[in-house]
Amino acid sequence: MNAPAPSRRPLPAEVLAGLRAALGERAATGESVRAQYGRDESSFAPAPPDAVVFPRSTDEVAAVARLCHAHGVPMIPYGVGSSVEGHVLAVRGGVSVALGQMNEVLAVHAADLDAVVQPGVTRKQLNEALKGTGLFFPLDPGADASIGGMAATRASGTNAVRYGTMRENVLALTVVLADGTVLRTGTRARKSSAGYDLTRLFVGSEGTLGIITELTVRVHPQPEAISAATCRFPTVRDAVEAVIQIIQLGVPIARCELVDAAAIRAINRHSKTALPEAPMLFFEFHGSPAGVAEQARTVEAVATERGGAGFEWSATPEERTRLWTARHHCYFATLGLRPNTRVVSTDVCVPISRLADCIAATEADCAATGLPIVLVGHVGDGNFHLGINVDPASHDEMARAEALNRRVVGRALELGGTSTGEHGIGLGKREFLEAEHGAAAVATMRAVKRALDPQNLMNPGKVIPD
Repeated sequence: MNAPAPSRRPLPAEVLAGLRAALGERAATGESVRAQYGRDESSFAPAPPDAVVFPRSTDEVAAVARLCHAHGVPMIPYGVGSSVEGHVLAVRGGVSVALGQMNEVLAVHAADLDAVVQPGVTRKQLNEALKGTGLFFPLDPGADASIGGMAATRASGTNAVRYGTMRENVLALTVVLADGTVLRTGTRARKSSAGYDLTRLFVGSEGTLGIITELTVRVHPQPEAISAATCRFPTVRDAVEAVIQIIQLGVPIARCELVDAAAIRAINRHSKTALPEAPMLFFEFHGSPAGVAEQARTVEAVATERGGAGFEWSATPEERTRLWTARHHCYFATLGLRPNTRVVSTDVCVPISRLADCIAATEADCAATGLPIVLVGHVGDGNFHLGINVDPASHDEMARAEALNRRVVGRALELGGTSTGEHGIGLGKREFLEAEHGAAAVATMRAVKRALDPQNLMNPGKVIPD
């Protein structure tokens, strides 16, 4: 896919001078640095910014924003670049605000089950800081994403079926608006009825309303016992129908991942595993030893009724880590199916009762493309992903991938679902926003954007359709 190419003007000399005066060597314009911060994991063509800045505090971000606002220069927040919908591409030029040096865990309030972090802290770094407290941060989108980026895209991942998404796990934010105003939303209290919920407004805004510079997030007690298991099925539909029954029974599984046969083959090749090359479910159970055992018995019984076989345990931490690492590396496994290719990644989410029908129809669509495609899903949430392996130089392959994406999204919307369960809108899914939410809702989003960013400087070209 190619990113839109609207007109972009050179960075004014006075802006560059101001950035260097404020940040010194932490304001960079070298070609290699700009190239690094002008790409992500999406299939869109790179779009480098005119400059990259590396602030270390909210005050420095605010100073950058005031300078850019005064001269009409776009700003693009950048975490670690793991997004897959072109969120960080500087399609209209401007300044990339790289937040990786704002990476301090500022406080851990163990008694209140929350932590305060800067946006560049990654999920692994936060969990390292929580060692010894008996707590952990459960959201796991696969990549070692930054907490700020996860909030900006309303990320979730494999544990969301039990612990929720970033929407449920962010209590408060500090945000720098387009004009440099510093806004604080929310408190550390677990609930509030005071005014509009501005925290939720910025969670999922993808950097289009402001730059997140501090977050207060929920952390959770480490479960007393953890166990993982795998089970193979004759068909993907059999596996999904087993999941539907498990969810409807109220079994509190922590993770429930679907991996189709094509994905298993790619994973085995990439991660040197020897998993059965059939549709599989990966489970994880959290709780007391007795509770985990009871959950596992119930799940095994349901899976057996639906044709599941080979229910195998991964009881040790090392076995569980190997299993989930292989699952999380599915993107790279798909990338390795053919040399010199890229992965067009898409995701949708539907009500759990419609998931089996949606995936079955999607499988038929995938087969019709003739392209190598893997299907994986956080199916306990009704969310699944496609990884479409394409030659980016082939217009035909790119067209087939884009047509498949449109069919999958259209079907999800018809079934009462959403165009994206966790990837976000970015550049890639703006065209579906009105079909999903309606013209009045999109007009309201535009009104919010104009109110907070009337010059359209915050990550322009993303989320809201042109």
